[in-house]
Amino acid sequence: MNRTSLPLGDYYQLLLRRGLLADRTPLAADLSAPVALVSCDSQVVIPRTLFICKGAKFKEDYLRQAMERGAFAYVSETAYPAVPLPCIKVTDIRQAMGLLADRAYGHPSGKLSITGITGTKGKTTTAYYIKSVLDAWLESLGHRESALLSTIVTDDGVERRPAKLTTPEPLDLQRHLWNAVSAGADYLTMEVSSQALKYGRVIGVDLACAVFLNIGEDHISPVEHPDLEDYLNSKLLIFRQAKNAVVNLDCDHAERVRAAAAASCPNLVTFSQKFPSARVYADRVRKEGDKIAFRVRTPRYERELAISTPGFFNVENALAAVAAAEVYGIPAEAVAAGLDRAFVPGRMEHYQSADGRISVIVDYAHNGMSLENALRSVRAEYPDRELTVLFGCTGGKGIDRREGMGNAAGRWADRILLTEDDPGPEEVEAICADIGVFVSAHGKTYTVVPNREQAVEQAILGARTPAVVLLAGKGCETAQKRKNGPEPCQPDGALARRALEQYDHGLAR
Repeated sequence: MNRTSLPLGDYYQLLLRRGLLADRTPLAADLSAPVALVSCDSQVVIPRTLFICKGAKFKEDYLRQAMERGAFAYVSETAYPAVPLPCIKVTDIRQAMGLLADRAYGHPSGKLSITGITGTKGKTTTAYYIKSVLDAWLESLGHRESALLSTIVTDDGVERRPAKLTTPEPLDLQRHLWNAVSAGADYLTMEVSSQALKYGRVIGVDLACAVFLNIGEDHISPVEHPDLEDYLNSKLLIFRQAKNAVVNLDCDHAERVRAAAAASCPNLVTFSQKFPSARVYADRVRKEGDKIAFRVRTPRYERELAISTPGFFNVENALAAVAAAEVYGIPAEAVAAGLDRAFVPGRMEHYQSADGRISVIVDYAHNGMSLENALRSVRAEYPDRELTVLFGCTGGKGIDRREGMGNAAGRWADRILLTEDDPGPEEVEAICADIGVFVSAHGKTYTVVPNREQAVEQAILGARTPAVVLLAGKGCETAQKRKNGPEPCQPDGALARRALEQYDHGLAR
């Protein structure tokens, strides 16, 4: 599907109408000239590109490079008189970029039913659950599968690759939405981070359904959100661009979240495991073999459902998917089939030794709230086993995670190993020492193994059987962010399989 090239004046008038122009002086440019591309990357420029100067580290040299490659005008908060190109000066480059991106791709979200998911934990799992339910339904109708933009993967029907950001930057995001439309998708599910909402990455994106999972103390730092109030307010922005809302009544600040949703969305579907008054309500949660089963009641049906993903806490994510299915009117049979077959890479993946005496669970839990829920659930599912947890914390941001994760491990685990998890500019040992203060406050000891591969091997082979080992923080990621940037690493699942093979080989020998 080809995109229509709009004239420069179309983009100029858009910024004028939205009150974003910082300079109303007539633009010294041919406003009828067609714009072939809108780009913010000086390496991705073709003749007749409208270039966007964005970012705190933007340099004039980038604009010169763009001009040399064919840019014929630029949008910026700062004019660069030494660069002989027309400047469209704006008051807010982030707002401008979101609007221009949406315009450049012809407002593709208007041709899709998009489910946007926000929350401190569970976004990725919920996204995969919703996609699986949608795909089960679409398959029964003879339609193509839905598209997905998640923390793990970008799959828009044209491009499929590992994701770089939870929510892509505006020009990338709109390209993915346009790709989905071009590929014939009717539905798309995407994670929406608080940063994306705060800084306008999703401007212009119409959501058929906004899902609010939960809110907890995370992403509070000088480079993210200054406090919980800013974090929550950023997440609540999601309802302003949605037709329908799904809200978890069991989350903190639930009444405030519900009020924000009701103020913007004509249709609100609530879900809960605590309040039978919720439109989607679940009870009788239990483990049945390798599955988690529960009974659900919605305005349209009442029945038993099951998920194959370990973790009682994943019932919350499954309920969000059930509630979203209510928005779309998806039949109960498709909901049941989709949840039953849903698989989420790096989220509560389960591996086991040949004799069944060591179970290993790989999960992305990387903040206190997520680790607390994972450990509590693992303890409930494996009450008679030694519980080992291995984790670390990122360096340079999210400092509060060290307290939250340290306390969670101290409360629930029998054996604790601390290791690297994207240490970035900091020393692994220093990060582990910070975490260790909170572990020790619970009377627990811990072992520091800086190299993650060695730590995983020690966690599994050093366990006192019967044991369950939770490898937290990295999930299916294949890069470790160290001082010199990202370096390739084996995902935790591969490390777990390798260690279990050593254990099995030892038994056989």
